[in-house]
Amino acid sequence: MDYWEAVMQDDVYVLTQDGWAAGKQLRELVAKKGEKLKETPDLIINKAKYKAELIPPALLIKRYFQTEQTALEQLQAELDGATQALESFIEEHNGEEGLLVDAQTDAGKISKASVSVRLKLAIDKGEIKVLSQCKQWIESEAKAKKVVKDAQEKLDKQVFAKYPALTEEDCKKLVVDDKWFTLLESNIQAEIERVTQQLANRVKTLEERYADPLPQITEEVSALSVKVNEHLQRMGLVW
Repeated sequence: MDYWEAVMQDDVYVLTQDGWAAGKQLRELVAKKGEKLKETPDLIINKAKYKAELIPPALLIKRYFQTEQTALEQLQAELDGATQALESFIEEHNGEEGLLVDAQTDAGKISKASVSVRLKLAIDKGEIKVLSQCKQWIESEAKAKKVVKDAQEKLDKQVFAKYPALTEEDCKKLVVDDKWFTLLESNIQAEIERVTQQLANRVKTLEERYADPLPQITEEVSALSVKVNEHLQRMGLVW
């Protein structure tokens, strides 16, 4: 019911109004003058922003462009590696006596421009070496960012071009199988796991509570009662 209220109800309304062809529709988002967009775009093509009415781009990518998505993820991993390497290098050489201290901007940052300026002034061979290495890391990260950006834009354009080519059968599979059933199955599985874990915790609690058999507990209570009575007698409280 949560999924029905949050997503499926709106989907059914759109299908009732426009039919399965609604899955092919992309609505361009245009902000009024002086205002910001109230919706988050699903695709940005040549600076134009679009919203998918029924089928999010992720579903098209998963069904039709998985190879391209995998390649993009690999490029993103390489970019993350380049960024991490650059950050580690700067951290290593940017201490109080580090060789990158004089390459900082007024805001205390290290940039390609600030490193290039310092390279023209540096005399110490050690500093020149570190500055040159830092510049190479910065350029490597910038190159990796451009590669990822270009790959993302290419994939977005492929997805954008795929929408109007979708058939009614394609829309049905994407909405019913990939969108509704997949999420419902995931939610049901999560609920089963939650209930199973709850039951397991309850069983564990009961096991700990009844770990000692009743005869043993009764025997221990009797023994303790005898000791209590003995203490009370010594205190003169029991005759």
